[in-house]
Amino acid sequence: MSFSTFGFNADILRGIKDLAYTRPTPVQISAIPPAMLGRDVLACAATGSGKTAAFLLPTIHRLMSKPGRGPRALVLTPT
Repeated sequence: MSFSTFGFNADILRGIKDLAYTRPTPVQISAIPPAMLGRDVLACAATGSGKTAAFLLPTIHRLMSKPGRGPRALVLTPT
């Protein structure tokens, strides 16, 4: 599987390629599809497993695809 299968904006795919990410991690494979549909995502995985990209890539895609004003995304994360 590659990142292109998720339907990301071309600029996002270019950024992924520029960062030399070649394929999604298991948590990304599980979390990105529902996130791309606008669903809430709850993920638990080890440090370095790609959790941040799993929710940020779909969020950035959505923000780029549907410009608007005011708050449009909320990310809650424990510290």
